[in-house]
Amino acid sequence: MGWGWHDSMMFGGGFMWLVWLLLIAGVTWLVATLVASRGRASNSTGTSATDIVKERYARGEIDRTEYEQKLQDLRR
Repeated sequence: MGWGWHDSMMFGGGFMWLVWLLLIAGVTWLVATLVASRGRASNSTGTSATDIVKERYARGEIDRTEYEQKLQDLRR
């Protein structure tokens, strides 16, 4: 009933590769999920740059000259 080679490998170093594999897979999944969610959050409303300029002009945040310049820059 002693601890033989088979028992020590099973509960010691033998399963350590499985622990590392699960740890690496978990970190990889977490990073991939965060990167994907950041990409969706950056333009989740679907508002284009032109729409934003039009909204700013409508609210009076920019004058007509700046509005036309920004639209011209966006069309380039």
